[in-house]
Amino acid sequence: MELPGITSKLLAAKNAKPMSFANIGKELGHDECWVAALFYRQAKATEEETRNLAMLLELPPDELKVLADFPTKGLGPVVPTDPLIYRLYEFIQVYGMPIKAVIHEKFGDGIMSLINFTVHVDKEPDPKGDRVKLTMSGKFLPYKVW
Repeated sequence: MELPGITSKLLAAKNAKPMSFANIGKELGHDECWVAALFYRQAKATEEETRNLAMLLELPPDELKVLADFPTKGLGPVVPTDPLIYRLYEFIQVYGMPIKAVIHEKFGDGIMSLINFTVHVDKEPDPKGDRVKLTMSGKFLPYKVW
């Protein structure tokens, strides 16, 4: 997957500090997952947020103006090869239809919005190996009948 040029600059500046996405999120008033999405051009910042981020990471503000542009979202047309991203893709391949069936059973015919959406990543300690806990929350949007 080819990353936008700004992503490399942002990640290098973040690592040079060193700061976590959570640290940056606290400073910007956003969740760590939203900040990571911004770095990877999957979210859009306000001009004020780009200025604040530039100051925080000590980057030229003009270089970060692109973060206020509308992003092109998605991984692209191919199956991802990064092992972690592939597992998330595999999760949808294996559990997508069952989850869809359960959502329809509970809510009716519609979708879960990714526009009105949050995701949180938590670490759950486990004696057999720590676990990744993803909590996704999206507004249900029923399909319109006309």
